[in-house]
Amino acid sequence: MPDLTTLQSFESAARHGNFTRAALELNLTQSAISRQIKDLETQLGVLLFERVRQRAILSEAGKRLLPEARRLLHQTEEMMIRAASGATATLAIATLPTFGSRWLTPRLPHFLATHPGSLVDIASRSEPFDFEEESFDLAIHYGKPIWARATCTFLCDEKIVPVASPTLLQSDPVASAAELVDKPLLHLATRPRLWRQWFEHCDIDADPSYRGNRFDQFSMIIEAASMAMGFALLPLYLIEQELSSGKLKIIVDRPMSTENNYYVVTPDGKREHALGLAFTAWLLSQVSNKDAIQP
Repeated sequence: MPDLTTLQSFESAARHGNFTRAALELNLTQSAISRQIKDLETQLGVLLFERVRQRAILSEAGKRLLPEARRLLHQTEEMMIRAASGATATLAIATLPTFGSRWLTPRLPHFLATHPGSLVDIASRSEPFDFEEESFDLAIHYGKPIWARATCTFLCDEKIVPVASPTLLQSDPVASAAELVDKPLLHLATRPRLWRQWFEHCDIDADPSYRGNRFDQFSMIIEAASMAMGFALLPLYLIEQELSSGKLKIIVDRPMSTENNYYVVTPDGKREHALGLAFTAWLLSQVSNKDAIQP
C-alpha cells in the first residue's frame, strides 16, 4: 500500500499541475516529489502524469486515482482531528463568504451546543466546485438548483432592500424611490444590474449601473454604506446587526426578491452523512417560516 506522504505528494502535484509547486507546498525538493510519484506509478503499474510543455498533466489513470486519494487523505485528517480533540463527528462545509461570516457563524454556537462532540471545518467558496476534487460534506450555494453529482435543497430566497447610514440620510434625505436615481449608489461588481432591477421593481425607468463605486463582496458594501459612502441594496439577512443597532436604516420599504435562491448542496456520496443531515435540518429550522431569511 502507498504511504500517506506519497499520496499527499500525488494530490498536490495533481492540483498544481507542477512538481516544483507541489514541492514548495510540502516543503520537499522537486526530486523527492518526482521519486515519490515514480514509486507510486511503479506500485500501481500505470502512468499517472504526462509531461506537456513543462506541466504535469494527469493521465486517465491519474484522474481515476485522484478522488480516491483525496478521500483517503480527508479521512486521515478527520481521524487525526477526532483523536486530538475527542470529537465524535466532523463536518466540512463550503459556504459563500459573506453568508458564512455574517449569518452562519453567529448561529453556529447553537448548533454545536445541540450536537456536543461535533466539530465543523468551514471554508469560503464563491462558485460551484467539484466535490470529487474538494472533500466537503456539503455546501451553501446561491443561484439555480443545479450542481453536478449533488442534490440541492431549497433553503430560502433573498430579499433585497435599499439602505443607508443615518449620517448620510441626515445630510442627503430621501423621501421616495425615485429620489434615489441621482444619489451616490454602491454597486456589487458581480451583480451590476441590481439597482436597475430594483428601480424596475418600483416601476421606475432608470439604469444607474455605470455610475457609482463598485465592490466585489457584499461585506465591503455593508462597511461602505455604514461609513456613509453611499446608498446600498443589500440582502436583509446580511444586515441584521446593522439594522438592529441603527447603523443602517431601510430607506424605502420596497423589498425585492431576486431571481436566484439559496440552497444546501449535498454531494451524492454524502447523502447519508449523519451530521450533514442534522446540519441541513438545523439550517432549515433557522430560516424564517416565510420564504426568506429575515432579521
